[in-house]
Amino acid sequence: MIETLLPAIGILFAGTAVLNNDAVQTLGTFMASNKKISWQKLWFAASSILVITITWGWYQNGGDISFGRLDTIPYVPIQWFHAAVPAVLLILTRMGIPVSTTFLVLSVFSTAVVFEKMLIKSMLGYAIAACSAYGFWLLLASCMDEKKKVPKEQKKYWRFAQWITTGFLWFTWITHDMANIAVFLPRQIGFETLLCVLAFLSIVLAFMFRSGGGKIQEIVSKKSSTSYVRSATIIDFVYAIILLIFKEWSNVPMSTTWVFVGLLCGRELAIATWYNRKIKRVFPLIARDFLKVMMGLAVSVVMVLVVSSLK
Repeated sequence: MIETLLPAIGILFAGTAVLNNDAVQTLGTFMASNKKISWQKLWFAASSILVITITWGWYQNGGDISFGRLDTIPYVPIQWFHAAVPAVLLILTRMGIPVSTTFLVLSVFSTAVVFEKMLIKSMLGYAIAACSAYGFWLLLASCMDEKKKVPKEQKKYWRFAQWITTGFLWFTWITHDMANIAVFLPRQIGFETLLCVLAFLSIVLAFMFRSGGGKIQEIVSKKSSTSYVRSATIIDFVYAIILLIFKEWSNVPMSTTWVFVGLLCGRELAIATWYNRKIKRVFPLIARDFLKVMMGLAVSVVMVLVVSSLK
């Protein structure tokens, strides 16, 4: 009984926390720029992609829904401390702290070598995202003012482009972060288990859209022009490309949270540079996000040390 209960509890906490933390960062600009559209329609679009993507991955990988991201982390029988870790993650998410679910969840299952690889890849992701975003938005600002209203005749095209880029980003994110949930399951699962996972994640996603994203959504909504459909489309596209590059680079899990925060950091600095804004007005916002990320990493390290002492 306990052998079935603990994995279920782990998935319950991990699935809720991962979708309310990382997924909001992926779908945040989509929600911010589509407030006039009912949350049910937005949820249906996102949940459809989630179901199709996970089912496709399950079929292609012989029952593995982690898309090969757990190749270096073998399955181990779930203990109480494994299930407790995502509970901590859920608490931090409710507090609005954008912690890395990859570090906090996978670190207690991985070896020190794998954890080091995840950390290096995530730090590199943050740096590349920040630098790429800074250069890209400086170039973009030279030929486009994102704050100017999109002409009426162009709105439908930008809206269509946004839904396409968001779908692409959502698909890419799922192939990255499903590992944070699938780690509580055997590496190959049956069709009945797949259906249960899909139903549960779809329900959690519905609550996320209904609540408007919760505390984590503030990280998106406080940034420049993120509620504009054109800006949201561009952010999602750049984010998706960066994630895709790292996905193809290696199967070592990485923090998509760090990539996202780095992207927004570089973008804010570029906008401030181009429009000659005082950096001291932007720095507190960027520093606050970075501090939250570091807090998440610190919690992850503490959890790893605690779990190591319990093994």
